[in-house]
Amino acid sequence: MASAKTQLDKDSLAVLRAAVDRLDAGFAALPQYEPAALDARALETILLEAAQRMQDNFPYFHPLYAGQMLKPPHPIARLAYAMAMYINPNNHALDGGRASSALEKEAVAEIAAMFGWGEFLGHLTSGGTFANLEALWVAGQLAPGKKVLASKQAHYTHSRISSVLRLEFEAVACDDLGRMDLAALEAKLKQGSVGGGVATVVATLGTTATGSVDPLPGLLDLKERYNFRLHADAAYGGYFTLAGNLGPEARAAFDRMGECDSIVIDPHKHGLQPYGCGCVLFRDASVGRFYKHDSPYTYFSSGDLHLGEITLECSRAGAAAVALWATQKLLPLEKGGEFAQRLEASRAAALALHAKLQTEPSFLPASAPELDIVTWAVRGKTASEASARARKIFEEAAKRNLHLALAELPRRFFGLGGQGTVTALRSVLMKPEHKDWVEPIAKILAEAVEKAG
Repeated sequence: MASAKTQLDKDSLAVLRAAVDRLDAGFAALPQYEPAALDARALETILLEAAQRMQDNFPYFHPLYAGQMLKPPHPIARLAYAMAMYINPNNHALDGGRASSALEKEAVAEIAAMFGWGEFLGHLTSGGTFANLEALWVAGQLAPGKKVLASKQAHYTHSRISSVLRLEFEAVACDDLGRMDLAALEAKLKQGSVGGGVATVVATLGTTATGSVDPLPGLLDLKERYNFRLHADAAYGGYFTLAGNLGPEARAAFDRMGECDSIVIDPHKHGLQPYGCGCVLFRDASVGRFYKHDSPYTYFSSGDLHLGEITLECSRAGAAAVALWATQKLLPLEKGGEFAQRLEASRAAALALHAKLQTEPSFLPASAPELDIVTWAVRGKTASEASARARKIFEEAAKRNLHLALAELPRRFFGLGGQGTVTALRSVLMKPEHKDWVEPIAKILAEAVEKAG
């Protein structure tokens, strides 16, 4: 394994200097001015202290970090973001971010094209939470006072957002694979049609805990019969529409994402971006009417569309758009391309780890992963004993630099009888490098099992 001195990329810093020089040349015609003098020694002292403090982190960039949904941004995203920060554009109005607004529109159009959308309304957000808020806000504007339904394995943000928007929310039961149960959903739809009705159903394509993909074809069939709005929360899994190695049911779901009314995807997850980059898309561009507002002090420099006219957020980091645009130029969003191959490697790693877990007598893996998240319970005489053993293995693995996650999941996901939940182990194999690290991960797990007893 590489020494600590070579863990973080530093070679690309020379590219950043060249990019800043090119940016600076564009302003050469301005009269010279003297910026405030910098105390280089003070800068270095404080920055080095910050670097020292930042060592108090898990090694999110390393393949042995296989816990939460943390994926390092691509070097070009880091560099483009840092370069743009010399200007620090604001993608609210063209006055504050003319070039970066144009790059945002191009990058978002490339994301929408993954789902077959050429005409749409969409923009970047500060993350998936705000992107989902905008999607549910539009749903509430279209059907005030009606319910929002999402599965019990959907992200908790949907119930919380519904509360913020004063929309009634109900959770729908899941099947043994962690996907929304269509029969349970239909029962709620029938019940809802008697009262206030259901405005929106949220389909999760890549649940946070298990990476499960809701059965979108069945949801679309119910949409035809019950006339609800269908929102796809694909914050985690959306990019997997490009992957060529999905199972048939997940493939069928991703192939029909373009039939949803709105889609959320998070470039700061599988899109290789720094945090602070989500995206919301609407199939019907006319919903932009709900955003319409007048600003007496913002929209003056151009009659073209200012992104602040179609967003709920005001100030937004233009640097995030620059980073996303640059990444998608280097790694186009196309099936069979390098970006898609990275996703396929992550799924292959998850399948390989799942196969390894099946050979370990102490483990009870859930069903084969639909994306790149693997979950497994630990055998025990009782659920509490199994949960305690899982926590011990989690701790022993961490001592060996293998960082996993814990999740409280239904016992039936692991073939265990009875109601209730069990504390399970969870691994998110987001990095394509994980494909080459399955053996070391399995070896450390075996050591952790032996030590935990």
